[in-house]
Amino acid sequence: MDEMVLTVGTGSTWAMRAALVLGLSGLAWRERAFDLADAADMHRLKQQAPAGLVPWLDHGAVRVHDSLAIAEYLHEICPERHLYPSDRAERALARSLCAELHAGFGQTRTLLPFFLGAPRVQEPPLAALPELARLQVLWSQAGAEFYFGAPGIVDACYAVMAQRLFNYGIWLPGAAGAYQHRLLAWPLWQETLARATDQWPALAAQSQG
Repeated sequence: MDEMVLTVGTGSTWAMRAALVLGLSGLAWRERAFDLADAADMHRLKQQAPAGLVPWLDHGAVRVHDSLAIAEYLHEICPERHLYPSDRAERALARSLCAELHAGFGQTRTLLPFFLGAPRVQEPPLAALPELARLQVLWSQAGAEFYFGAPGIVDACYAVMAQRLFNYGIWLPGAAGAYQHRLLAWPLWQETLARATDQWPALAAQSQG
């Protein structure tokens, strides 16, 4: 099989989502990283990806940009992994949930920026409250374990958001909070978070050398 390489950026939540879906796929891959806070590294990145954005996935002669496009590509080449639900109605809902997260929640992203490191408690900004209320509705509809029973692309998308809220000491109430807890305890998410924290900066430093 052609080599699969995921290009990531330090601290990139979208790259973390792509790495999570790759973990779900069961495929072998390697990662290379850019330091998104380093001007020289950003210059190198833009020479290879004119949009200057991560992640992207190289699979032989195929290059796929954007975390959601990567997830769709992996769903196509690994149908046996059921990264989206098998049921057509559930699959349509799953795609809708991913697209809503991908395009929305701008206030939450802006006012509660993702960071790696020790959590710090902060009251939710007023401007983000409508989006948090929307998350509460969506997460309260999750299954007893993962959103559609087995771990999938939806859970990979939401795990990073669950961590973002945790970083500020924000827990959603009731069933939504229970789903948030399950995502944070998900071993695959913990493995991905550890790589993003420790290995991605080291990979970026190696490439600079």
